[in-house]
Parts: sequence; C-alpha cells; structure tokens
Amino acid sequence: MSFAIRRADPADPADGPAIEAAGVVSRTAYVDGGHIPGRAEYAGRLADAASRAREAELWLAVDPDGTVLGSVTFAVGGSSYAEVSVEGEGEFRMLAVGEQARGRGVGEALVRRCVERARELGLSALAISTQPTMSAAHRLYERLGFTRAPELDWKPVPEVDLMTYRLTL
Repeated sequence: MSFAIRRADPADPADGPAIEAAGVVSRTAYVDGGHIPGRAEYAGRLADAASRAREAELWLAVDPDGTVLGSVTFAVGGSSYAEVSVEGEGEFRMLAVGEQARGRGVGEALVRRCVERARELGLSALAISTQPTMSAAHRLYERLGFTRAPELDWKPVPEVDLMTYRLTL
C-alpha cells in the first residue's frame, strides 16, 4: 500500500491542512459524482471535516507526501454523527476518495479501518447508509461481508433514499 491510514487530530494545528483537504475531497467526490444534486446544505456539511474530526473520528488516507487521498467518518451509536446505529454499534459515513486516487484501494482500506476500529471498541455491528446509485460502494461492502439491512433504510430528506448495509462483528 503506497498510502497510510491515520486518524486526524483536531487538537494538532499541524493536522489543520489535512482536515481541510479531507473536506475538499469529500465535497468534491459527492458533488462532482452527482450524489447530492440540489443539496447545497449537505455539500457544506461534507466540506466541514473539522466538525467531523471533533465530534466523531475522521480517518484519512494519506500519500507519503501528505496528500489526502480520501477520508471516512467513524461514529459510535448514540453520538451526533450516528444515524442508524444504536448504542453498542458503530457506523461510518461520508466515505470519499479523490478522483486521482480511485482504483488504488483507498476506499477499501478506509472501510477496513472502520471495521478494525469497531472491533477495537468491542462494538457488535457496523453500518453504512448509501445511495442506491453507489453500486461500486455496494460491491465493496458486500465483498467485505456487509449485508443489506433494508429495515434500516431511510430518507434524510424526501428526495433522497438511503439503503443500509450492516456487518455483524
């Protein structure tokens, strides 16, 4: 692997540029990928990686030169970034990989880190909500052992349908 996975530290001023870059990567991946048309408020939330680093765990995929290739937000059930998980479970959100880094295993490495983190914390399950159009992500989740959990599907806003995948740990 020609990149590292590490947790962003919002208390470390040296991590500020990487956290900001993670926000740019997230926003760009979702907006340019056509995943949030007409949802400017959510684009702002994607860009606000600093809040994710403070209120949850922001994990970064970083090239040896410090370039942020991708990021993911990991949250435990009951926390402010948890949407479908309950106490004792975890979930990850806002998985994003920059266009120039696609095909290098960045997304898979970030998801694997979330699985490892959930196990480290002794959580019983890990969930991810995803859009029906994100078929490449669905294949990744299924390859890693996640299964569909249609009972957890939901709509954050009327025009957006989210499917949920879950991994029992």
